[in-house]
Amino acid sequence: MSFPPPIRHELAGWLLLWADLEDTGMAPEPLARLREETAARVRASHTLDSLATHPTVSALRRLFRQAGCDPTRYRPSSEALLRRLLKGEAMPAIHPLVDVNNCLSAELAVPACVMNVTALRPPFLFRAGRPGESYLSLRGPFNLEGKPLLVDANGPVDAPITGSERVKVSPETRRAWLVAYAPAAALGPDCLAGALQAIATAVPGLAVHTLGFSSDSGAHPPGTS
Repeated sequence: MSFPPPIRHELAGWLLLWADLEDTGMAPEPLARLREETAARVRASHTLDSLATHPTVSALRRLFRQAGCDPTRYRPSSEALLRRLLKGEAMPAIHPLVDVNNCLSAELAVPACVMNVTALRPPFLFRAGRPGESYLSLRGPFNLEGKPLLVDANGPVDAPITGSERVKVSPETRRAWLVAYAPAAALGPDCLAGALQAIATAVPGLAVHTLGFSSDSGAHPPGTS
């Protein structure tokens, strides 16, 4: 499959980072250090009281509302993660590629997901969920109407609130596509790519094969907007 894959945006104002990742031998110790250091930076940079006014968080909330979703009722997954960390919870250890994804999400304050490549079928569409649309999410049946939504040729793939069971990684998964959902008004390609590359440098055995971006102006190679 070509990368970044063919994708059309119906929702304006979003910049999506796409990355083809592979676990070529990530060891537990660097991953644990990454989780701990990311959580420490979050706690040094944010507070629960100030989180809603953070430029990226507030920009995301505006984009959620434009899609038809109340972000105080259905929080972006990044904001939910940040709130847990700020309440003192540890960054969870789930799966090497999921841990990388969660650390990137917390670092940038944007939703991100990793998807099993074998379950994907391009082309993709990024749009608002339609009436009656739903999927089995990682936390149960989830109504997608009015939510920002990534769809492939087989249907809904991911919402930046909770992911889909259809494309989740398994314990055996070593290669996955990461998608990070950023507000273009707050973050640019260099910031997104730089954060992921910093994580790859900190965790030997994480291969970032290809990077790309997509927005309502089309798909872009690395380093462009």
